[in-house]
Formats: sequence, structure tokens, C-alpha cells
Amino acid sequence: MCGIAGFIGNKVLEDSKISAVKNLIKKRGPDTQNHESFYVGSTNYNFFHSRLSIIDLNSRSNQPFQKKNCTLIFNGEIYNYLEIRKDLEKQGVQFLTNSDTEVLLESYLRYGKDCVQQFEGMWSFALFDGNTNELFLSRDRFGEKPLFYIETDHGIYFASQTLFLKELYGNQLDINFNQLNRYLINGYKSLYKQNSTYYNNVNELEPGTNWIIYPNLKYKKEKFWIPKYNPQKMSRQDAIDNTRELLIKSLKIRLRSDVPLAFCLSGGVDSASIASIARKEFNYDVKAFSIIDPHINYNEYDNIQETVNDLECESVKVYLKPDNMLDRLKKLIEYHDAPVLTMSYLVHSILSEKINQSGIRVACMGTGADELFTGYYDHFNLHLYEMRNHPEFDKYLMDWENNIKGFVRNSFLKNPKMYFDNLHFRDHIYLNNKYFQTFIKSNFKEEFKETVYTKESVLRNRMMNEMFNEVTRPILLEDDLNSMNFSIENRSPYLDSQLFNFAYTIPNEYLIQNGYNKNILRESMKGILNDNVRLDRRKKGFNAEINSIIDLKNPNDIEFMLSDSLIFNYIDREKMEKLLKRDELPNSFGKFIFNFINAKLFLELNT
Repeated sequence: MCGIAGFIGNKVLEDSKISAVKNLIKKRGPDTQNHESFYVGSTNYNFFHSRLSIIDLNSRSNQPFQKKNCTLIFNGEIYNYLEIRKDLEKQGVQFLTNSDTEVLLESYLRYGKDCVQQFEGMWSFALFDGNTNELFLSRDRFGEKPLFYIETDHGIYFASQTLFLKELYGNQLDINFNQLNRYLINGYKSLYKQNSTYYNNVNELEPGTNWIIYPNLKYKKEKFWIPKYNPQKMSRQDAIDNTRELLIKSLKIRLRSDVPLAFCLSGGVDSASIASIARKEFNYDVKAFSIIDPHINYNEYDNIQETVNDLECESVKVYLKPDNMLDRLKKLIEYHDAPVLTMSYLVHSILSEKINQSGIRVACMGTGADELFTGYYDHFNLHLYEMRNHPEFDKYLMDWENNIKGFVRNSFLKNPKMYFDNLHFRDHIYLNNKYFQTFIKSNFKEEFKETVYTKESVLRNRMMNEMFNEVTRPILLEDDLNSMNFSIENRSPYLDSQLFNFAYTIPNEYLIQNGYNKNILRESMKGILNDNVRLDRRKKGFNAEINSIIDLKNPNDIEFMLSDSLIFNYIDREKMEKLLKRDELPNSFGKFIFNFINAKLFLELNT
């Protein structure tokens, strides 16, 4: 896991700028920070790399990595590098290291840009081929590893973080207030509805995309992976057995590391399954890190302890309290160079820090399982719609009434036939956004929209929007920034292309059974995951409540939130003051307050 940055163009970078960038990217890779520059004609190439050593800790694997007239900088892991290496060795390739970096480069030399089709992993990389004078950049299928860029008349800048881009570019970046308004009014699920960032003219390379840049700065972008829903006939048992096999296989290759791993453990099925597979299938010495929120809606202590007891593993628990959270948040926003998306990721930063303090460099998380197997309460409503003509529809409806209805807090989702009345209803996603619009002094208004991935299933289309636009994708950026802030590599075993491809062939009727969402995942974990967690229907998620991190009764905190700031050029101060004085705050209101604090700090740091 590493940090990368680079420039291609007709400009020469000053020595002071090169030193500054190398210093900035140190957190992402504390072991080594290197820079290489070279010319092709009048075109100047600059490659920056910082290394967090995970595979082949020897300095021979440092980057920029050069071999056979090619230069590579790479952030991520190719988990199936051993299988690819074995195949290349059969073809006569000789390796100088034991790294996945060299496997990536040799795969390119053998297969060209199609090499990425073979990779199971997470990556953003830039590879200069001195044989063709082409610069080849690529980003993994799910967008686990970020790659931001700026295009100018004199060249193209790219980097793992906008913080590095700012230093490379050397000019002030203008804030994109449309993006800031999306965040404030509609929340983080609105941020990837288009390719926008918090700065004008700064973009992200789309996941699953190759980008080829020529010395004259002309280029082409090509999608190498397009996710598809492809339902197949199969028995329920086949769905269970194949899910179990593929998830175990996914974790097996993600346990490959020359340094120890940690497991971020919540009380849910997703992360507990990963830790349980590691312990029971691979006899891995699991060390679990967990957040305990005292609020009744988010306290998962009992389930976490059930898994810890079952695995007989070491457990580190962090108990939330609002002390110094505003100071932590300000430092996070400064490093993220952006608002923190949710309270969960303020909390996650504490977990990353604890993992770092334990001397561990890799952490496994359960990101993506909800979007593979159904994990949200509105999935029940969508599933009921999908089953409307099923001979057992009445049973599905009764299962929801008896087992799920009592857990649902969102008023819209309390209607099990919500989608029967209006298939396009999505107001629960931008909850109370029309009220939040009244706080904004501008006329910003953006209605909900979603991408059409499939017309065969409204449930699967919703899940794919959550995976690639609304939930998983923004969360992955937070995972990356939080983890790298403390020099931790984050791995997500559910984000495996083979597991995804199979999950999206499973018949919809199997996804929810007997009032259990994630039914296929739960059944596949029988005998591995303890039943107290496996059969718990409650959905709490890795989350926190506003009063667990910020004391809204503390006059000093209120004074800070209402203090003079650029934010009040855009938000009505009086409305904000009235909101902060309310005794009862629905969940969506707490999220809005958190977003307001982030926007305030972000603007203050950028003016």
C-alpha cells in the first residue's frame, strides 16, 4: 500500500515542490519516498512514490520500479500475484523480487493493457512504457484505490489525494460549491451521481478504467470492466455452497502479507464472517478492533463479544465519548482535504489509530456485503415487490411483518408495499433534504436520480447503484484516507470480482428468506460464524450517534459551531442556532449537523 503522484507535460517541477510532495505523501508510505523524472522529447515525466511495505519488505521492491525500459508506480495489492507469477514463470519470465509490483509490470509486458483483466485486487497505478512512449494509468474495478487528476494546457497532474495535487499543481484550487451543497443537503449518497469533487477542475479516474496518455498529451480512456446482473437458474443450496467457496477463496488471497493483519469487527454478519473464516478456516491469529457506542441504537457490544468469545481472539475495544472530537475532526478534514462523509468515518479514524499503535499495518473490513447480498431495510420492500407474483408472496409479507417491521425506524419503509404504489419512490434516501434546503442561502436543488445498470430487477439495480454510486464507492475513499492517515492498508474481501459476478447471478427469491436479509451469506456461514450473530436480524451498522461524538449541550461546542465563519455566507445562522437548541434530533438531523460542522471546518481551512 502506497502513495503515488505524477506529472506529464512541458513544465519543469521546482526542487522545492519535489521535496514538498515527497514529504506530504510520507503518511501513505512511511518506509521510503522516491522521485524519478525523465524526458521523452520535450515532454517531462515525474513519478512520485511512497512505500508502506507489505509484500517483499526488501528495498529491491521499492518504487518507482524499473525493468525492461518500463517505470511503474503502484498503489494497492494484486492479491492473486502468486498464481499470475507461476503462469509467467512457465512462460520463461525470470523475477528479481518476490513482490506483486514486479508481477504487475511483467504481466503488462506479456499481455499489454489487457493484463488488468487477470488481476484480482485493488490498484491505481501509472506505468511508463519506454518501448512505446505511452503512459498507462489504471484504477481497480470497485474504486478501492483513488486516483485524482487535473488537466491543464501544460500537462496532466495525478495523485492518490487532492492534497498532493494541490502541491504539485502549485495554484489555488477553487472550491466546488455545488459539491459542498450536495453534501450538506442530500448527504454523501449524492456525491458520485456525477464525476465531481470538492474542487473545480479536479476529477477522479473512474473505477474499472484504463487511461493511455501519449507524449503529445492526447489520450484515450477505456472501461475494462462493466458490472452486470446476469440471473441464472440454480438451486438455493448451490447459491449457498458457491458463496461460501468464493468468500473463503477471496479471504485466502487477501490474507497474503509479510506483516500481520487486524480485523475491524462490528456486531454484524459481514465483518464477523470475515474474522471467523480467518480463524476457523485458516487458523489465523485474529486480532479484532471494535468501536463501542453507548447509544442504544448503535451499541453492538454483545454481538462483538459473542464473536470474540467464539474465536477466542484478542479484542481491542474503543469506547466512544465526545472528548476532543472537534479537534480530531479538524485534523481529519485537513488530511482528507475534504469533509468527512459520515460520523462513522470520524469513528473509523480512531480505530485506524489504535491499529497503528498496535504495530499492525493491514486491516480487513466487511465493506460491500450489503450491496452483494441485501443489507438495508429498503431491500425488504424492494424484494417484496420482486416477489409480488411469487406463489409464496403472502409468506414473504408475513415474515416481514413478524420479524422486520419492529426494527424499521424510517417512516417511509414501514409500508411494506411502498414500491407497489410508486416503483420510483426514493425520498427515503435524501431524507428531509427539502427541509435542509431551507438552510442554504443559494437556490441549489438537485433531485434524486440513479443509474440504470439493469432493467430486469429494480432490487438489483438499486443494489448496484449503492455499490458503484451511492454507498460503497464514497465509503471506499473514506476507508483509504482514514487508513493511510495512520499508515494502514485496508482490505475488503467482499469486493472480489468473482464473488461479485456470482452474487449477481443468484435468483432474487433466495436473497431474503424467513425474514432474514443476506440469507445466502448467513446460510453459507453456518458452522463458521456463531449463530448469535449469524441469526441476528437487527441492522445497526458501523455507525455512531451525534451526541456520542459531539456534546450538543456543551456551550463551548455550540459557541464554536455558531462562531463567525465563511459558512454563514451560505447557510442561515439563525436557522442553525434554532436547530442546535432542539431537544429531540431525528437521525437525519444529527447527520445534517455533522455535515454542517464539516463544511464549516473545510471552508475555514481553505480560506
